[in-house]
Amino acid sequence: MPDFSNTSIAIIGVGLMGGSLGLAAQERLGVRRVSGFSRTERSLRQALEMGAITEKAGSIEEAVSGADIVFLATPVRSLLARARQALAASGPACIVTDMGSTKSSLMAALSPAEEKRFIGGHPVCGAETAGVVNAREELFDNATWFLTSGQGIDPSNYERLHGFIAGVGAVPTAIDPDAHDRIMALVSHLPHVLSNSTMNQVGGVNLDGREALLSAGPSFRDLTRTAGSNPQVWTDIFMENSRWLAEALRDHRDNIDRILEAVESGNEAFLSGMITEAAANRNRMLEAEHLAPSELFVVKVPVFDQPGVLSQVTVALGNAGINIEDLAFHRISIEQGGVLSLVVSGSDTGDRAVELLRGLNYDAVAVPFTNAEAG
Repeated sequence: MPDFSNTSIAIIGVGLMGGSLGLAAQERLGVRRVSGFSRTERSLRQALEMGAITEKAGSIEEAVSGADIVFLATPVRSLLARARQALAASGPACIVTDMGSTKSSLMAALSPAEEKRFIGGHPVCGAETAGVVNAREELFDNATWFLTSGQGIDPSNYERLHGFIAGVGAVPTAIDPDAHDRIMALVSHLPHVLSNSTMNQVGGVNLDGREALLSAGPSFRDLTRTAGSNPQVWTDIFMENSRWLAEALRDHRDNIDRILEAVESGNEAFLSGMITEAAANRNRMLEAEHLAPSELFVVKVPVFDQPGVLSQVTVALGNAGINIEDLAFHRISIEQGGVLSLVVSGSDTGDRAVELLRGLNYDAVAVPFTNAEAG
């Protein structure tokens, strides 16, 4: 694990996510300087009092001054403006990243120069409660932290951010921006819509003088756990990802129509099959969360030092479900390029990674971690 004790970070938007990051960075990585900026003085004061930040700033420019990594934890519609503001005010070696749940429009708007230092990020975690007062160090433990990089990304910047995110307990995972938004529409944004819709449907029912909500049991509470989450934040997310959310809603409507038809026609076989299929899918999800760790292998990939190489390699592996535990780029020269070393878990995974990358015309090999210099 790289040493981040002398790293200075800035957090723009010190709420639940930003505050938790500040706590984790200090406790897990020994980061000594965490500068914070938020729109409200109250949030900054609370963050300082609970130790989520070490100092508060009066502006974004003040917060990012001297920072090595800047994390933007603001509403998704403000991210592009905040990213450009942070990039303009920070030093040439500073990495700027975000924590928002939409990626396509943000990454598409960046210039090649901005892509060199900006890496899109999204930790897939959270809580029903908001605000820095609910921040906790362990929020990111074992959470997927998606990373989206542009064609112009500097490999050393990606390497540093990847190591930092792994260090706070998350699992950094490369993904294409558009694929990210399509997946999030299904596993995050659609559930939020359904949670709010279901809550409002039941909230308006009163039968024989009794409100239906007063009869709600655990299943209803579980289904509506996210109902009523920050309206501004979630309206922005729905609008930013409207294309893929609309598609997910249409598909869900079609599924509901099929279920309705089965209920009205008494098609018990369809209903039973639906539940059985759902059980199998849920089991697959739960089993994936408890995969046992296995032996580490290093996939070594000779690459030319040119735009797009890092993104192609990491996204291809991420899309294949191959998690990169760690990575390093060893530059030989501008003419010869260098070697990208990717640490993966398990010999089978290493073989799959090599086969995939060779299919993309990379001369990749996998060797046991104990026999390789992983960097």
